[in-house]
Amino acid sequence: MSDEAYHQLADALNKLPNGFPRLESGIEIRILKKIFEPEEAWLAGQLTRRMEPVDAIAERVGLPEREALRRLKSMRSRGLIWGDIHDGRRRFRLAPFIVGIYEANLERIDQEFAQLFEEYWAQGGAKGLMSPQPALHRVVPAQDTASVEWILPYDDVRVLLEAAQTFGVRDCICRVQRHEIGKACDAPVHNCLWFAPMVLPGAPGTISKEEALAILDEAEEAALVHSVSNVERGVWYVCNCCGCCCGILRGLNELGVEGSVAAANYYAVIDPDACTGCGICIDRCQVGAISDDGGVSVVDRARCIGCGLCVTGCPDDAAHLHLKPEEEIIHPPADFEAWEDARLAYRGMAD
Repeated sequence: MSDEAYHQLADALNKLPNGFPRLESGIEIRILKKIFEPEEAWLAGQLTRRMEPVDAIAERVGLPEREALRRLKSMRSRGLIWGDIHDGRRRFRLAPFIVGIYEANLERIDQEFAQLFEEYWAQGGAKGLMSPQPALHRVVPAQDTASVEWILPYDDVRVLLEAAQTFGVRDCICRVQRHEIGKACDAPVHNCLWFAPMVLPGAPGTISKEEALAILDEAEEAALVHSVSNVERGVWYVCNCCGCCCGILRGLNELGVEGSVAAANYYAVIDPDACTGCGICIDRCQVGAISDDGGVSVVDRARCIGCGLCVTGCPDDAAHLHLKPEEEIIHPPADFEAWEDARLAYRGMAD
């Protein structure tokens, strides 16, 4: 089978709301070859964002239904496609590259794969993925940094976890990828949290609720930004991000992609009378939004993402989060389907 199947798959991925920018170098095809076997690329490239029953897929692609189901289940088990059961029928759809296929293939990240991804990111993949709106991720503030009178459930990271029944943790793929190319930082790696509203016996990497909450505490101590999928309902993971490895925060820091991440509906303010100029908040800010001005820390409001890490780190209680004015508050899309619809509309691809 020629590269045609991989080009077809790349086009199918780019038609999804998340996008998968095609580049002049064709490096994205080399990335897909690291993940998909040719037959897998061919079948995955026939799928779309819509869940379809197996019989419909099998008929369209010209495979016996049993063979189609075997292949689809195999790909789903590796996170290459997504699936569910609806009215007793198995259904499948194409998973986005980010967030989706790439993260599911953490175990395949070696030096070659990491370098390919770094080049794809630098050649335009990052801008193509992170410029469209709504953003892939949004920031949720550190625990207890926003007033309880203001904070909504979808902004409260502890509330998100408390509502779950199964919890798990895996390595941060961004820091693993940067480690493979010799550019890792010293932030904790094993702290990418996932959770589910139901009991999932035997799921890999499961931990207790107490362990999950402890990982949140550790992340805040290490000055890592909590970010989640940019939806109001259906959040199932919390990333803990540094500005040097996280692809999304690097989009803001290194490429200046405004809207690379959806900021929280809060902004930091530092009381100049209480600030002693210790510089801890400057060191903890992952997006360079705080600077020293004559021995006092000041916040660049336009750059601040409302993560609250300056608040949790300040020894003098000089840093605080304030609620944005009503006209600046942006609520995330209600759920993933609404997010996909809005993203496609932004890209001029509404279906």
